[in-house]
Amino acid sequence: MQVIHTIPELRDALAIHRQRGFVPTMGNLHDGHLALVKQARELVGPAGAVVASIFVNRLQFAPHEDFDTYPRTLERDCELLASAGCDIVFAPSEKALYPEPQGYKVVPPPELADILEGHFRPGFFTGVCTVVHKLFNIVQPTLAVFGKKDYQQLMVLRRMTAQMGLPIAIHGGETRRSAQGLALSSRNGYLSEAEKVEALRLSRTLTQLIARWRAGARDSAALEADAMQSLRDAGWAPDYVTLRRQHDLGAAVEGQPLVALAAAKLGSTRLIDNLEV
Repeated sequence: MQVIHTIPELRDALAIHRQRGFVPTMGNLHDGHLALVKQARELVGPAGAVVASIFVNRLQFAPHEDFDTYPRTLERDCELLASAGCDIVFAPSEKALYPEPQGYKVVPPPELADILEGHFRPGFFTGVCTVVHKLFNIVQPTLAVFGKKDYQQLMVLRRMTAQMGLPIAIHGGETRRSAQGLALSSRNGYLSEAEKVEALRLSRTLTQLIARWRAGARDSAALEADAMQSLRDAGWAPDYVTLRRQHDLGAAVEGQPLVALAAAKLGSTRLIDNLEV
């Protein structure tokens, strides 16, 4: 496996590969990331190249968020990626990826990007779309794999790819969970052992929301308010717990595929999760 830090070196290394699978990450990898790499490996086949990027993207962090303290674990990450079948790790410096201030940005439509995560993290999806579009231009993959745990992000990037006419197939990887059911996340490392147990409440809350909907309750606002209050009563600070249509994250409608999504702080750690209905 090659570890490459500059754009010209990466383009040289990829020149002989027509099929390219790409998994963008911010590092501090876990089994969920490795599953995406293995999925990309299967999709491109033995003759294709699998590229994983490791880059903590300043553009998607708000000033009060954890950009400076986000774990950088490149050596360990590279060992894990090699074991998962990755061919090339692209780990650029900030100067290599942003040689000058990034004045040109990809701004996704507000009806999708300014709700839920975008409402509570203004500018987040502009930062995500800008860096992913830039990485797409550099890697020029034939396919890319993103985790379904970041459900809204996957939807935003699929639409960006389609609207920009990029010749890239976007694949979603299923959410990986611990044996106890906690959705794997790089930020789980911030949790204490007691908090990791309590964190299971988030997926249970989504399961209960879905169960009430399936049982016939159709006042989604009341269902969501009850779910939010149950988290508050347990000491959480929820941003949202909601039931939405899968295809556009619009209001839940009976008879259509739905997804339950949540974001909440447990102590100082913000966790997200979702379950498809």
